[in-house]
Amino acid sequence: MGLPNSVLQIASGIRTMKIRGAGRIARSAAEALKYAALEYSGAREVSEFKKYMVEAGKLLISTRPTAVSLPNAVVFVLRNLRGVSSYEEARESVIKAADAFIKNSEEAVKRISEYGAKRIKEGSVVLTHCHSSTAVEVIARAYSEGRVVKVYNTETRPFLQGRITFTHLRKYGVPVVQIPDSAVRYIMHEVDYVVVGADTITSNGAVVNKIGTSQVALAAKEARVRVYVAAESYKFSPLTLIGELVKIEYRDPEEVVPRDWLDKHPGVRVLNPVFDVTPPDYIDAIITEYGVLPPQASILILIDKLGWTLESIKYSENIVENLEKTIE
Repeated sequence: MGLPNSVLQIASGIRTMKIRGAGRIARSAAEALKYAALEYSGAREVSEFKKYMVEAGKLLISTRPTAVSLPNAVVFVLRNLRGVSSYEEARESVIKAADAFIKNSEEAVKRISEYGAKRIKEGSVVLTHCHSSTAVEVIARAYSEGRVVKVYNTETRPFLQGRITFTHLRKYGVPVVQIPDSAVRYIMHEVDYVVVGADTITSNGAVVNKIGTSQVALAAKEARVRVYVAAESYKFSPLTLIGELVKIEYRDPEEVVPRDWLDKHPGVRVLNPVFDVTPPDYIDAIITEYGVLPPQASILILIDKLGWTLESIKYSENIVENLEKTIE
């Protein structure tokens, strides 16, 4: 049987960036798997249901290659199919796991905002880049506590996610000044803290985030401005424990320049990388739901808190191809 429209619509929303931000992508993926289970109408056999759920999981994982929150969410939900003996038990396990993931994610953001706000001194100016719901919550809470007086917010070209951040911060009443990405170094002398989110965090504490983040962090390091990364634990990549490199996504050149311009200049190539990598040396702290830690301690989250080991990720190197094996 085919997948229901509710699942296909979420997958399409993630692929086309109507659904953005690593946290929202992860929660949407969990929600899609829940819909898949609720709307399943095939044979009431556990083996058939597992095949169906694996198909849904593979579709979701294939939509965006970089944000590790997506496969982590899918694996979190589907690994609960291990050892189930009946269709009813399997269906219920997916629904409960999806609800648990969404609830844990929302609670993680709340805890991160509490921890992060405490790291910001009263009367501070903050700069943020791209859109991260977690970073927004940290900044908004700090503002409510009198710790933030102004925020500089980049447009974040070419997709302009910074405008979403601007809108969300204004809903909290935070004074926001939007600036071009290229103005970051110019404005950095006014900034006390940089607060950004993350799409993926590696085992050595490097942060993969929206293109331009590394330049922001470099300008901050030069100006001796502290850089905080606000990120839930499911944004840590287990594959980096075994030396796997994070795949950087490239998107359509038309997001950078219009099609008619490209047609008029057929010899011009346009590169549109979506993410870059910020070295751990440029980051002062990573703020997670488990507390504030230096980038070099990222491996502790993967091993101590998330329970990843070299053995447990042996099927994760090609997670789409081996998704069935994660639920055996």
